[in-house]
Amino acid sequence: MNPHAGRFAPPRTVRHPEAMAPLPVPTNRVVIVDDQAAFRSAARLVVDMSDGFEVAGEAETGEDAVEAVTELDPDLVLMDVNLPGIDGLEATRRILASGSRARILVLSTYSAGDYEAAALRAGAIGFVAKDHFGPDSLEAAVTV
Repeated sequence: MNPHAGRFAPPRTVRHPEAMAPLPVPTNRVVIVDDQAAFRSAARLVVDMSDGFEVAGEAETGEDAVEAVTELDPDLVLMDVNLPGIDGLEATRRILASGSRARILVLSTYSAGDYEAAALRAGAIGFVAKDHFGPDSLEAAVTV
């Protein structure tokens, strides 16, 4: 039998105050794709207001979206449906066919009934009408 058993407290760990800071929230990098500068600015504000999200880049056309996702490797793409050149649904197909790990959330001024099924068939994780887009949309997109 150990004569010291039970008489010594376990060693106390002393932590430096900086080590006690909260762990950083993982950052989800977002690419915003819309041909309207006003909506890109509004979407940027939503992303900037949301913990754990940052804007990695922006694109105005479907072709630019495919290129931006290839170059920037984002976690999430906010994709408008109606874009100059290839539309957002075709851009979604091309991005996913390239092997990108990005999740794509399709946005439109049109109602969900008009584009939701087509967006899901293209491989998007969901559809949100632009007038309902907000921080909750971002949170839902990364937890799907």
